[in-house]
Amino acid sequence: MIGKKKDAKKEEPAAAPADEVEASRAPLMDHLVELRSRLVRILVAFVVLFIGAWFVTQKGLDLLLVPFSEAAVRHGKDGAQVVYTAPMELLFIQLKLGFLIALAVGFPYFAYQVYAFVAPGLYKKERTAVLPFLFLMPLLFLAGAALVYYSVLPIFIDMSFSMEFQGQSASVSYLPQVKPYYELAISLLTCFGLAFQLPIVVALLAKAGVVEASGLRKTRKYAYVVIFIVAAIMTPADPFSVWILSIPLCLLHEAGIIAAAMIGAARKRQEEEDARREAEEEAREAAAAKRRAEKASQGAPALPAGE
Repeated sequence: MIGKKKDAKKEEPAAAPADEVEASRAPLMDHLVELRSRLVRILVAFVVLFIGAWFVTQKGLDLLLVPFSEAAVRHGKDGAQVVYTAPMELLFIQLKLGFLIALAVGFPYFAYQVYAFVAPGLYKKERTAVLPFLFLMPLLFLAGAALVYYSVLPIFIDMSFSMEFQGQSASVSYLPQVKPYYELAISLLTCFGLAFQLPIVVALLAKAGVVEASGLRKTRKYAYVVIFIVAAIMTPADPFSVWILSIPLCLLHEAGIIAAAMIGAARKRQEEEDARREAEEEAREAAAAKRRAEKASQGAPALPAGE
């Protein structure tokens, strides 16, 4: 009897390997606890970074004023000043700047916490596909911010100084205030940094199969219209700002089309490879079934004559 039980255990088929997403399935309460843990980590990290950023806000504001001071020197305004006219105005500016510094410095950690929360619900291929974009997003944001800092903002200040003139009754001079200058600089840095994420958005949509390169090429002219409208909304109300943002966005849209084409080609190759493997597997199974049938027919006992 014991031997029979052992044989029965041996004959039991092995359990099929569980799906990797199904294997990571957890009750709703576990997900809520995990979400709370991630949010608490993000909040604590942000508070710590904000406290640290407060001690460097003056240096950050001074860094933002470098394009202004360089433009002032170019226009013979060596002693140009930036003023604030309202009580506590500079304090609120420093608080806003500290908030943005903490957000920018902590973004990689915040993005990782979000990724770590959703990663168990993704397949391995999906996880490996998302990770490169997490590294590219800060780089593209820095590229957009660098374009503003070294090119767009100096052009704005040069234009402001160039419009000064000496009239018969009075002189008209550019006297910048801290708050308008800060809001202009931050809005441009943020708008260009976010706008430079366009290739990431297009690539993710192409990765998900929502868009294709052929469709993007057909709707290119409509995309350009949308780009100009978005640029007009995101930038200060002047034609120069619209053009200076729209041109890089159009180039980035073309980069997104190229990325979508590359992703589509890679998906097509993968589908062809999967189809080839499935065909080979079916051929091997058919050959194995044929061999088993031939073996069974050869091993079958011959029936006596007359039966």
